[in-house]
Formats: sequence, structure tokens, C-alpha cells
Amino acid sequence: MSNPLISIIIPTHNRPDLLPRAVESALAQTIDDFEVVVVDDASTEPVQLPEHPRLRLIRLDQSHGGAGARNVGTEAAKGRWITYLDDDDRLLPHMLATSLEALSQTQLPTPVGVISGLEIVNTEGQVISTRLPPPARPRGAHFALEVLEPGYSYNTKQTLVVEREVILQIGGWDKSFRSRVHSELFLRLNPVCSLLGVPIVTYQLYNHQSDRVSRNLVLRQESFQRLVSKHKSLFQAHPRMFAKFVIDHAQRSYQMGQTGAAIAAVLQAIQIEPIYSLKRVTRPFRRQLQQDDSL
Repeated sequence: MSNPLISIIIPTHNRPDLLPRAVESALAQTIDDFEVVVVDDASTEPVQLPEHPRLRLIRLDQSHGGAGARNVGTEAAKGRWITYLDDDDRLLPHMLATSLEALSQTQLPTPVGVISGLEIVNTEGQVISTRLPPPARPRGAHFALEVLEPGYSYNTKQTLVVEREVILQIGGWDKSFRSRVHSELFLRLNPVCSLLGVPIVTYQLYNHQSDRVSRNLVLRQESFQRLVSKHKSLFQAHPRMFAKFVIDHAQRSYQMGQTGAAIAAVLQAIQIEPIYSLKRVTRPFRRQLQQDDSL
């Protein structure tokens, strides 16, 4: 298509078993004015997909990483609007229609991006949990560092639909990050772009056992420290949410067996916001920390 309204960008690397489902979900949208751009990030075996008039495939000879591959797709996209789909997830058929309709009706300060709800789905296709985004974060706010309304989640960032030029103007995705790429992008995006939350599920995130960057223990810790360091002034300006962010990281680190990193994060959170952090640490978690030899 020469001038589609919106581009769906799918970065992929060595996921031949999962990618077709993602591509099929992208091509099954209820509107017609879109394209799908698959960026093959130097997969060992080049991606093979059936030809389709709305589908383009870009092959990279050297790996750029997830963020770098998204940048390649953003540069190549022909749509005014763009969205990104992970190669192990899927879009629901109304994703584009729902997002564009919400954008057409919003009165938030421009430019505006939209985020919607997502479902966590297991390998049998059963919905494990549902997340809905906060209603709105006007331009000039700091996404995920603003106090969150009850019943909502900041963890629906994968559903972003935004103008391509906005992503280019903020410098695209930071390819020095391998993990927490969405969190890093949104900390730069919201100050210059309003974010509208739509309480409709449009995206399915699959909880599978294949290799995932988010399960790489070393990358998790490196990216956490890199994110806090890069946006240190922003975090410090929101001490309560900074402490929450660190406690959440501590709990996840503990669940993944990184006890030392979890303890260090708890101590860091206590320094940031002592009373709040101590209340947030659950009693079982505190008992385990007290028993650990490293304390």
C-alpha cells in the first residue's frame, strides 16, 4: 500500500513457530487502511511468510536488538500512525479500529497517543489476567511515575498507537536497552505526547516458556540500573512512585531467585521512601529477607 493510515510493526528474531500467529492477527484487523511491517532481526534462518498485499518483510543482516529493530520498522513505515506487536503476542481484530476511533474523539492536548487493555493468555489460550490502562496522562506528565488510579495498570504499554513522527522526534527506541524498552520509551514520550487510556482489551500477551528477554536475569538487573540512571532526575521528582518501582523490581527479582538483588532493591526503596516501602514489603517477603545469610 502506498499511503496506509497506520502501520503495524513486528520485530522478530528466531521465532518461526510463534511469528505466523502474530502476523495473522495483524492482517485480520477490521479496518482496511493499514500495512504490516515485519523486521527480521537477523534470524538464524531468514523469515519466510506468505505474500500478502498489506505485508512487507525487512531482513537485517546483523542483529539490532528489539529496540533497534523497532527503529528500523519505524523508519520504514508508511503510515501516519504506528503500533508495535511483539512476535510472540497477537492483536485482537478490533485493535486498530478501537484505537483510531478513540483518537478521533479525544480532547487531550496534541499530539496524542492511545493505549488500551491487554490480556495475559496461557499456552492453552485461557485468559490468566486482564490489565486496563489509566484513563489519561496529559502531555507533560510522566507515565508510570504518576500515582495510579485503583483498578488500572501501567503495564499495557505494548498497545501504544501513536503518530510515527512523534516517535521519530523523541529519537526512537533506545537501542542500548535490551529489557525495559517500553518503560524507557514512555518516560520520554509522555512529556511531549498526551496518552489516552481506553478500557477495552485489544491485545493478547502470551505467557509461554520459550526464550524471552524479560526472563534473562542478567539483562533484568542491568536494564533496571540503566533505566534508573538515565532518568534519575525524573525518578527523584516522584519519590513515592520511585519507591514503588524499586519494590516491584525487588519482588520480581525475589520470585526469579535473585535474592541478593531483591535485598539490595528493598534497601534502596527504604532509602527513597522509608514508611511507604516498609508497608509495601509483604510479611512473608520480610521474614525471608531476615533469615537470609546476606543480611
